[in-house]
Amino acid sequence: MTLLRVGDADGRRVHTGDVVRVSAGEFDSFDPAGNPDGNRPLRAAIASVPETAYWSFRAFGRELRSHPRPTVVAGALVAVGFVGESRLPVPDVVLGGAILVGCLALAYVGGGRL
Repeated sequence: MTLLRVGDADGRRVHTGDVVRVSAGEFDSFDPAGNPDGNRPLRAAIASVPETAYWSFRAFGRELRSHPRPTVVAGALVAVGFVGESRLPVPDVVLGGAILVGCLALAYVGGGRL
């Protein structure tokens, strides 16, 4: 087993990069540890939401920019779904499907799956 130290003796999260290898038999003798993030104050957790959202949207946008062709195709599907009702003689289910497929494609591309 390979273990990564993520908590200190006080139970707080730490980023040591300390990696230890133990045998499966040794691992079975370890005591279970609690969640090192379990002691995070509610105020700190709520305060981190805007920062986390910012970095998530930034990473999502970077992934979309790094794959322009799939991004344009997915965006076009979404656009056709939204404006196609007045311009295309197709059933609403087709336009709804275009929106759904386009949004899923944007999520796939922006999630770094390509």
